[in-house]
Amino acid sequence: MNLQSNDFVLFGVPERFEQDRAALDQRWKELQREAHPDRFAAQGAAAQRVAMQWSVRINEAYQRLKDPLRRAAYLCELRGAPIQAENNTAMPASFLMQQMAWREALDEAQDAAALDALDTEVSAERRQLLARCQQALDGAGDAAAAAREVRALMFIERFVRDIESRQDQLGQ
Repeated sequence: MNLQSNDFVLFGVPERFEQDRAALDQRWKELQREAHPDRFAAQGAAAQRVAMQWSVRINEAYQRLKDPLRRAAYLCELRGAPIQAENNTAMPASFLMQQMAWREALDEAQDAAALDALDTEVSAERRQLLARCQQALDGAGDAAAAAREVRALMFIERFVRDIESRQDQLGQ
């Protein structure tokens, strides 16, 4: 294993958006067993430190690979199209209008049914964006297009957290 390997190489999986979550989980467990610091106790403190570095690296890679949004962003960066979310917030007008409509719906939601309906709509849009990311990355090989979808997904992920927060408020 090489600490400098990208996450896909480290996990021995294809460098693509679509991944088998069960296979990722299984591989993570295997890698953690191989790198667990206790396995290196007899080799001294230096070997345990290296094993700990490996363990941290494996966990970081696993967190990126198992999350579709983080995996898409990572692939975009690997393919020369960094997300640059802090610098590039330009979005199509239709997307911004949709965001405004969702915000109004969230503000006006007075009960769990209204929030559930909004959550269902937003979740459907999230699935569509993820499908477009997959097509852009795995099908068309267009990392720049995927990066635009990832930026939209980041907005949606924040909005989903706002819906959840509002659901928690109504539940109290």
